[in-house]
Amino acid sequence: MGFGFRSIFGRHQDNLEYHDRRNDDRIKLPKIATILIVDDSRTAIAVLRKTLEPTGYTVLSALNAEEGIEIAKNDKPDCILMDIIMPGLNGFQATRILRKEPLTQHIPILIISGNEQATEKYWGLRVGANGFLGKPVDRSELFHLLGEHLPEVQVI
Repeated sequence: MGFGFRSIFGRHQDNLEYHDRRNDDRIKLPKIATILIVDDSRTAIAVLRKTLEPTGYTVLSALNAEEGIEIAKNDKPDCILMDIIMPGLNGFQATRILRKEPLTQHIPILIISGNEQATEKYWGLRVGANGFLGKPVDRSELFHLLGEHLPEVQVI
């Protein structure tokens, strides 16, 4: 009897019970840290959420800087991913406000921007950001920066 596609990937021909792993309970990873994403793009938030949540991060999000500042004060996330260009307050202004606020001044802030010019990086660091990520966000660079700024947290 030759090997056919069906014989390799189909149900085993013996009378063994077939087990479909898709119906198993998912493994729940322990909470690593809470990350607040502040971005006016729902797509950017969704992409970052899909990158972070499967590795155990809890993700909060805000669609503008004002909402992000309030969430940061109330929920005190472990790190903030801050877009620059948003309606109302921009990311630089929000970062400056968060740095002056005693409740949030210790939280690492990573600026994310589609504009990777040196001036964007310079001003981001100047107003108090801890790092800079270009859009689209590179997964390995994101986890490297999280590991750098959240040293007590195990990064997968």
